[in-house]
Amino acid sequence: MGGYLIRRLLLVIPTLFGIIAINFAVVQFAPGGPVEQMIAELKGRGGSATERMSGGGGETVSIHAPAGESSVYRGRRGLDPALVADIRKMFGFDKPPLTRFWLMLKGYLSLDFGRSFFRDRSVLSLILSRMPVSISLGLWSTVLVYLISIPLGIRKAVHDGSRFDLISSLFVLVGYAVPGFLFAVLLVVLFAGGSYLQWFPLRGLVSEGSQDWSWLARVMDYLWHMALPITSLVVGGFATLTILTKNCFLEEVRKQYVVTARAKGAGERRILYRHVFRNAMLLIVAGFPSAFIGILFTSALLVEIIFSLNGLGLLGFEAAIQRDYPVMFGTLYIFTLLGLLMQIVGDMMYTLVDPRIDFEARR
Repeated sequence: MGGYLIRRLLLVIPTLFGIIAINFAVVQFAPGGPVEQMIAELKGRGGSATERMSGGGGETVSIHAPAGESSVYRGRRGLDPALVADIRKMFGFDKPPLTRFWLMLKGYLSLDFGRSFFRDRSVLSLILSRMPVSISLGLWSTVLVYLISIPLGIRKAVHDGSRFDLISSLFVLVGYAVPGFLFAVLLVVLFAGGSYLQWFPLRGLVSEGSQDWSWLARVMDYLWHMALPITSLVVGGFATLTILTKNCFLEEVRKQYVVTARAKGAGERRILYRHVFRNAMLLIVAGFPSAFIGILFTSALLVEIIFSLNGLGLLGFEAAIQRDYPVMFGTLYIFTLLGLLMQIVGDMMYTLVDPRIDFEARR
């Protein structure tokens, strides 16, 4: 097992490099980069004399128009080439693409992702400031989805075709058909001051001034803020896992070893939780890391927007819209690295659920 783990960890390096390289190459051909956006903004202002902008290195750069032209409108004639060159240098685009790529990779080795083009902050500080929101949404919603779906799926499998199975299938169908973000809008309308009740807050992870409260009050305030976003994610994500759990248990219950256990006089509860449970839960439990990553970086984006939560999903989306390349690639690097590591954790969970699995024998 140790050799397999080492090989998987070593494969993370070329995989991460390939993903970053491909995305960097694609971005080079994408129109509307930060230089073009800044030029368009200056043209909209008429190319006025002095512009002070924050560069990728964190310094404030002053860009001056040619002497004698401070009050001249240049929107129709374009900007002065020297001004355009200063803008390209400010964003680092005066260097060849390969040079910029290797400088970026060199910084990534020490977790130096550079500075945001438009926020005047380091990318790492931006990611760390958004991480609590994303971890809160991803972790708690994933845990609740599993705590609800697994017992519900097991009971549906045991009572397959019963009234309970039919009634619960209606709720599963609603959860499967209604997207999480649409349910989030409904919760805002009903309980967050949209049109009816004002029971829950609509913005932020904690209330202002909560750092001075007692420990219990801060925990309750945190849960109060997380109630609606997590509920919307759970409702939008429990249906698929419930169906998967039920089908896995139904498939195992019909196998020959269950028939043999019943013939030997074993009770139904013993058969279910000692024989069937381990085999049926193999696929479900091992999929926990990937489910966490999926909720953390994809499903939570629209929920973050609706509830005004500044998480990693919203940060990456805003960076893509603004063409803030350091933030784009920094978040991509974090997303990809966590995703690859979580895949390895998923493989390790296979062996915890069923020790008979031996990855070393798969050579």
